[in-house]
Amino acid sequence: MAAQNSSKKVIYAALAGNLLIAITKFIAAAWTGSSAMLSEGVHSLVDTGNEVLLLYGLRQAARPPDVLHPLGYGRELYFWTFIVAILIFALGAGVSLYEGVSHIRHPVHVDDPTVNYVVLGLSMLFEGGSWWVALKEFRRAKGNLGYFRAVRESKDPTTFTVLFEDSAALVGLTIALLGISAAQAFEMPELDGVASIGIGLVLAATALVLARETKGLLIGESARPGLQNAILAIAQADPVIERANGILTVHLAPRQVIAALSVDFQDDLTTVDVEECVTRVEALVRERHPEVSMLLVKPQSAGTYRIRRERAAAAAQEQS
Repeated sequence: MAAQNSSKKVIYAALAGNLLIAITKFIAAAWTGSSAMLSEGVHSLVDTGNEVLLLYGLRQAARPPDVLHPLGYGRELYFWTFIVAILIFALGAGVSLYEGVSHIRHPVHVDDPTVNYVVLGLSMLFEGGSWWVALKEFRRAKGNLGYFRAVRESKDPTTFTVLFEDSAALVGLTIALLGISAAQAFEMPELDGVASIGIGLVLAATALVLARETKGLLIGESARPGLQNAILAIAQADPVIERANGILTVHLAPRQVIAALSVDFQDDLTTVDVEECVTRVEALVRERHPEVSMLLVKPQSAGTYRIRRERAAAAAQEQS
């Protein structure tokens, strides 16, 4: 629950900042006729809608299991995050590229560029505040991992999505500032359109990275090795388990994991002994790792497990 509240804190901070910035940018774009400022306004408006979708995804993912969805709705968060990536690409990048090309073909002189500079400065201040909140939460969540590895291994896309959006926003604001300044200094309004194209390329790259990372979560990623090893250690420590062969895990949500455990029981156990062992292991795993919502324990000899793993590996190699 604390982790979910942290995610919402990041999203609410970005939502408030982007909404105010979007309104200000559109007013400045209408006042001055700047293509780059219009692209930035669209960018901030798309980001505002994205935060709403992320909040909706968090709400839907928290719904309890029902008859139609016995494992819950956790993956709704991954789905809506993927939609966010599509919107950044289709709307943010698409409109920026279109506006850029249009203003290069039909350049328009920017009126009263001072208004743009004031708006860009304020936008950098507000975006910087939102970016700092997202960065602090991401640094807290990543622990000792490096930034790139933390993004690759993260099972909660909300924090790094907002961080990516805010980072792209700061880069876009810088490009807009450079484009407007260059257009004024060299009296070449086409440079304003070039800046708009630059913003579109930044948004497109951001969207592709987010889509790539979210796709893996949507398809189903395994839990971190630390959690898998911890579950295996709990099973191996039980007195009636001869060997914990291996484990398969999948994330349904950032803090919802399903695990399938293969174990080799002692040969002289009764059915009651096996049931009691499974109950002990399940209780201990859920006590130490509450994110494991379901643990399936499969009795299997070590030899059978090894043979099936080898067959699965060979089949995967043939397909590749």
